[in-house]
Amino acid sequence: MAIFLTGSTGYIGAHVAANLLEKHDAGLNLLIRSKAAHDAEVRLWQALQLHMDFRRFYEYLQTRIRIFRGDLTSPEFGLAQDDYDRLIHTTDAVIHSAASLNRKSEKKCLNVNLRGTLEVVQLAQRSHYYHGLRRFSFVSTVAVAGERRNEVVTEDRSIDWDRSDYDPYARTKKFCEHMVRELLPETPLTIFRPSIVLGDSRYAATTQFDMVKAFVFLADLPALPFRPTDKIDIVNVDFVADAIASLHQKEPKYDTYHLSSGTGSETFRGVTDALAAAQQKRKPIFLPLAERPFKTGVNVLANQKGAIGQGAALMKVFMPYLVWNTVFDNSRAVNELGRRPTPFSEYSYQLMKFSKENDFTYKYQGWPEKMAGGSAA
Repeated sequence: MAIFLTGSTGYIGAHVAANLLEKHDAGLNLLIRSKAAHDAEVRLWQALQLHMDFRRFYEYLQTRIRIFRGDLTSPEFGLAQDDYDRLIHTTDAVIHSAASLNRKSEKKCLNVNLRGTLEVVQLAQRSHYYHGLRRFSFVSTVAVAGERRNEVVTEDRSIDWDRSDYDPYARTKKFCEHMVRELLPETPLTIFRPSIVLGDSRYAATTQFDMVKAFVFLADLPALPFRPTDKIDIVNVDFVADAIASLHQKEPKYDTYHLSSGTGSETFRGVTDALAAAQQKRKPIFLPLAERPFKTGVNVLANQKGAIGQGAALMKVFMPYLVWNTVFDNSRAVNELGRRPTPFSEYSYQLMKFSKENDFTYKYQGWPEKMAGGSAA
């Protein structure tokens, strides 16, 4: 039997997959969008090479990974009937991590997040019918809390249906939480809500650059349109992945966890002071009164083409999450894991340095023509 994991070629999903393989001896059923079998293997190798060398990856591929080539939003994932039946009968748990993070496209979020989650839920229902389902874990987001200001939000007080949402991503993820609770009443359920996931505390390399670009843009400004004492809830991806994998594999005490920095979140001043010290440069000044004109400028530039327009568009998307001065209590996850997330200031400079030096790209290793010893890969 195996865990059906969606989103394994995404940033968080790949970290979760690697954690389950390296630390939990788990078998994995992975849904990967690809027309050809080898192309699916290559996509998975690209996703996992941050975490392991090719020899280890190939060993897992032969012994503990089953790849199902399908699409999250197609009926029964677009799989042939025999493959779909095999997926049903070999799945004893689900971690649904796949999602569209396109915060500007209502259509994309509705299609991937809502239709995709419904397909995963139906797979879970069928597996549960035949042999029982050990656990269904859903990776959501703290953004389901909607528009907030100057708050510490606990898990049980996050969902407020009368509160406005920031964007289509938050809105659809909130409804997905509702969907899995309503449609899987007999299945043990765990919901994970990461905050701003940015970088791995163990090493500088990353394959996810959208938020990093926005962070680097701000880090290079001599003045920032924020209040220096505001907190920003940034969490390292290795903490998030370890929490998801570990809590999924045990009997957790709660059904919902914030995977965040919580009340230990650092202030803008704390982060910028650390970056300035690491770079031996002058600290930025803070101009909170410039927040409104800064937003206006970003909105104007976001409509332009080229690198400036692209950078402004990213900033426009993430801006609400930078100015809400809201953090998400993480005491449940911290108490169960026995450790806290790594403060962003401790690894932010290395993340920024790697991203700049590599022009915000990751140099993927190709698929070896032959493995060591001459055997064909």
